[in-house]
Order: sequence, then C-alpha cells, then structure tokens
Amino acid sequence: QLQLVESGGGLVQPGGSLRLSCAASGFSLDEYSIGWFRQAPGKEREGVSCINTNEDITYYADSVKGRFTISRINAKSTVYLRMNRLKPEDTAVYYCAIVGLCGISTMRGPFYDWGQGTQVTVSS
Repeated sequence: QLQLVESGGGLVQPGGSLRLSCAASGFSLDEYSIGWFRQAPGKEREGVSCINTNEDITYYADSVKGRFTISRINAKSTVYLRMNRLKPEDTAVYYCAIVGLCGISTMRGPFYDWGQGTQVTVSS
C-alpha cells in the first residue's frame, strides 16, 4: 500500500520551532516532487511549500517565506519542513502529498497520496 505519513506536529509557543516529517511507505519518494499543505479550521486547504526531485527547486507561500525551510533525504524517502518563528496563524493540520509540478513561484496538481495530517498548534 502506497502511503505518506506525516509526523512532528505539536503544541508550541509563538516564536518557537517545529520540524515536520513526511515519510513514504511502500514506495520511494525520490521520483516525486513533494508538497506540504495546511488547513486551519473553517478555511480552505492551502499550499505551503514544495520541493522537486533534485532539491534544486523549492517553493514557499508568501505567508511562510523566510520562516519555513523544506528539505528532503531521498535515501530515507523523507521530506522535512522546518518551521521557525511560528505564529498563531500557523495553527493548522499539516499534510504532505505528491505534487504534479513544483516551481519556484508555483505548486500545481495533480496532488495525490495525501497523508493523514499532523496537528500544529501555536499558542501561549
């Protein structure tokens, strides 16, 4: 069964940091561009960041640019999202998925093999 599994979420104070992991189960990630998405209560899911297979192209939404860093270790079939200087508005369930295209200014579908998500709560 092909599956992506997110982990690393939790409760953190404003200004704190977390590192999320997206691990592949049943297949290798190295052939795919991977994106991170988030969905806050009452809001639509939004694309946060993505990374292409060669790690030479990354995309960040304006809301996280300069604070979040995406990376990958293909040998571990894992993609990471390092989140620094977290804000209360970063509170959401974070998901990873395979993306059709990861460009420097855009992230496009199709999006598939969604994980189950990991909750990030930023609160004092």
